[in-house]
Amino acid sequence: MTTNHANTPPTDRARVRRIAHRAHYDRATLHAILDDAYVCHVAFGDEHGVHCIPTACWREGDHLYIHGSNGSRMLKLAATGAQICVTITHLDGLVLARSAFHHSMNYRSAVIYGRFEVVADAHKAASLDALVERIAPGRSREARPGSAKELAATTVMRIALDEAATKIRTGGPVDDDEDLALPVWAGVLPIGVARLEPVVAAAPSGTPDYVRQWRHDAQPVDA
Repeated sequence: MTTNHANTPPTDRARVRRIAHRAHYDRATLHAILDDAYVCHVAFGDEHGVHCIPTACWREGDHLYIHGSNGSRMLKLAATGAQICVTITHLDGLVLARSAFHHSMNYRSAVIYGRFEVVADAHKAASLDALVERIAPGRSREARPGSAKELAATTVMRIALDEAATKIRTGGPVDDDEDLALPVWAGVLPIGVARLEPVVAAAPSGTPDYVRQWRHDAQPVDA
C-alpha cells in the first residue's frame, strides 16, 4: 500500500493539472470525501464504447467498495481486471462573481484509478453489513441478513485507494481588480444535503435511535 504523506500525486495519471493548487493527495482528505458519499460513478470502456454508471459505494479502510447483481455488465467487466476510473463529487456552493466569466462552484471531488477485485464469498456478508452500517449505524443487527440465495446472486468488489487524487474549491469569488467596483452582487449561494423527517413504513418496536437522530447527525458544510 502506498501512503502519501506529502501533497504529491501517487502517479502521473493521478496528477491534477488544471488549477493544481486545489489538489490534495493525502489519505485523510480522500477518506473524508469518500465517507460523505453514498453514490459514486464508475467509468469503463468495452466493445460498445465508454460508459459511466452511478452506483452505491462505501469505504472500508483503504478500499472503496461497490456491489451489484452477478449479471451486471459493469461488474463482470471489472472482474476481468479492466482499468476503471471512479469519481465522487460533492457540490457545496455556487460562486457568483461580478463578471460572468469568473462564476464558479465550491466542491469536493475525488478520482480513483485502478482495478477492482472481487471480494471472496467468505467476506461478502461482512462487507454488505458494512454497507448497511454506512446507511444507518446499528441497522445490520436489526434487519434480516442476506440469505444464501441473495448472497450467491450478488457480487461485491473493491478498489484500492493507492492511485487517487482529490480536488477542493472553497471561498468566495475571485474577480479581476478592474471589476471590483462594478455594482453587481457577489458571493456564494451555499448548497448542502438536507436530512428530512423519516417517513415511517413500519415501527412495531418503536423508533430506533439512528432514525431519531437522522436529522441531527448532519454536519453543515462550510461553503
